[in-house]
Amino acid sequence: MKKVIFPVFFGILLAISNLAFAAQAEDYSNTIDLFKSSPVVAKFFNNSYGYAVFPTIGKAGFVVGGSYGTGQVYQAGKITGKTSVIEGSIGWQAGGKAFSEIIFFQDKRAYDEFITGNFEFDATAQATIITAGAQAHAGTAGVSAGASAGPKTDVMADVNYVKGMATFVHTLGGLMAEISLGGQKFTFQPL
Repeated sequence: MKKVIFPVFFGILLAISNLAFAAQAEDYSNTIDLFKSSPVVAKFFNNSYGYAVFPTIGKAGFVVGGSYGTGQVYQAGKITGKTSVIEGSIGWQAGGKAFSEIIFFQDKRAYDEFITGNFEFDATAQATIITAGAQAHAGTAGVSAGASAGPKTDVMADVNYVKGMATFVHTLGGLMAEISLGGQKFTFQPL
């Protein structure tokens, strides 16, 4: 069984990583425009101190999973640095997917916490999924948040900052089923 699991996992991870690296010519402005087109997300551009945007994060897993992506950090509309995200997870999972992610910082404290270069979201961090035709929410126990069915609908949600940050994800493609625990670790490199 082990002889089958590890080659399959690494094959899936390699395929998703190639997808993420193929998008290195990512257009950050298109990704930002995509998130701005959602009424739920648009308000965060107006009231946040800054944000980090990841145009493509690739994720794959078969029992053990992982993801990777690169992005940029903005403050007052200007790029302040580059960032990367890596995630490890364990649990029931199989498949691969690619998604975009944006993290808004409510204030200078949250921004400064992120740019320490060693920031982590644990397994209880929440993300609101913004994808046309789908509604979903994964979050911290005891914290409620809603989701939009996508940028082309009138469905509104009450999504707020949690511990000074609000995270949104837009699925780009792939298929992954999972019930797993993991967390995201971010790095930051100032320009």
